[in-house]
Amino acid sequence: MIAQRLAPRSAPEVGDALRECAHSNGAVRVEGGDTLRAMGYELDRPVIPLSMSKVHGMVAHEYHDLTCAVRAGTRLAAFDAALGERGQFVPLDAPQRAKATVGGTLAAGWLGPRRHLYGRARDAVIGTHTVLADGTLVRAGGMVVKNVTGYDMSKLYVGSFGTLGVLVQANFKTLPLPPVRRVLLAPLPEGTRDRAAAQLWALPVPPAAALCVEGFRKAIDGTDGIDGRVFVLLEGSQALVDRATREIRSALGRAGVPETAIVDTGAAACFERVLDACIENLGERSITFRVLGEPAGAVPRAVAARDAAHRCELFTDVLFDVMNGDLFLRVSDRDARTFDAKAEAFVDALTAIAPHRAIVGGNARIRTAIDPWGRPPGALERMRGLKASFDPSRILNPGRFIGRI
Repeated sequence: MIAQRLAPRSAPEVGDALRECAHSNGAVRVEGGDTLRAMGYELDRPVIPLSMSKVHGMVAHEYHDLTCAVRAGTRLAAFDAALGERGQFVPLDAPQRAKATVGGTLAAGWLGPRRHLYGRARDAVIGTHTVLADGTLVRAGGMVVKNVTGYDMSKLYVGSFGTLGVLVQANFKTLPLPPVRRVLLAPLPEGTRDRAAAQLWALPVPPAAALCVEGFRKAIDGTDGIDGRVFVLLEGSQALVDRATREIRSALGRAGVPETAIVDTGAAACFERVLDACIENLGERSITFRVLGEPAGAVPRAVAARDAAHRCELFTDVLFDVMNGDLFLRVSDRDARTFDAKAEAFVDALTAIAPHRAIVGGNARIRTAIDPWGRPPGALERMRGLKASFDPSRILNPGRFIGRI
C-alpha cells in the first residue's frame, strides 16, 4: 500500500516510489519548496505528494574546475552558502530562496533577471540524474564543461514541470562570486520612464539587472516618482562597479532623472526582495501574471496591461525587466469578494495584449478557473508526444503543464 505522502531520501527510493505508483495505477505530485505552486493547472487526477526535501546536500564541488553537483532537494540559500565558501555561485535567480529548491527551480524553468549577463539556468546545467516514471535512473552529461554531441537530455527536463521525470541531482558550471555588489535606486519623474529604460538598455557596460518598478512599496526598496522608480543591480570588480555607477547616473540624468541613491551594504538582500516580489500575493485578493517578450516592447506592454487592469477597477503593482523584456503584473482589489469578477474581466483583456501570459502567484479563488498558461505554443503537439513517450501512464504531475500535459 502506498503511503499518503512520499518522502524518499535517495534516488533509489524515488525509483521505488514511482515503480510502486506505476504498479498500482497511482500518480504523484512532485514537490520541492512549493514556492511556485501557483504556476500551472491543478492536477487532473488524485495524486500522492512526493516531497524531494530529504534528497538534499552537495555531492561534489570541483572548485578548481568551476563545476559542482548538488541534490535536487537542496534549498537555494543553502546552495548559495556552500558555493560561497569557495567564492563561487550559480545564478539561479528564483524567489523565496530559503524555501525554493534547486530541482524545483530547474523543473519550473524559472527565468531570472540576470540571464542576459550570465545565461539561463538551463545554460548552467552540465549534467543531471533523473528518475523516469517507471523508476529507472538515467544520467545525462557529467561534471565536465564541454560541447555536447547528440541530444543534451539534461536541457529537456529543465522547464518540463516534472512531467517527464523527477530530477534528483543536477551538475552545474559555476562562476566566480562578484567581489562587489551595488544597487542604484532612482524615482522617475513624470514622462521619464521610456527615456530611462532606453538609456539603461544602451549602456556600454550592461548592469547585472535593470528593472522599472511601479508599486510593490512594501516589497521592493526605493520610492516611486510619478512614473515609478528604477532598480539597478551592479556586480563585478570595484573599478567596474564604480565606472558603471558613473555611467548610469549620467544616463539617467540625460533621461531627466535628477537623483540616484546608492546601496552598498545589503545590496544582495535588496535584490532578493525584488525576486520575492515577483510571486508575492495578497491572500485571496490578488493574482500575479508574467509576460515574456522582447526588451524593446517592455514599456508599451507594461503600460497597456496596467491600463487594462485599471479599466477593470483593479489596483496594480508593475515590475518590468529592461534588459530581458519580462513583465510582472500583480492585480488586486481591497476585497476578495469583489476581486474574482474584476479579475475574470481583466484576463480577457490581458490575453489580447499578451496571449502567452502565465500566472505565477496568487491564492484567489478565481485562479483555478483561469487558464494559467494563456495561448498554447506551436510546439504543443511535440510536447504531448514527449510526455507520451516518457510517461505513458501519466504518473508524473498529471495535467499540470501547458495543454494539461
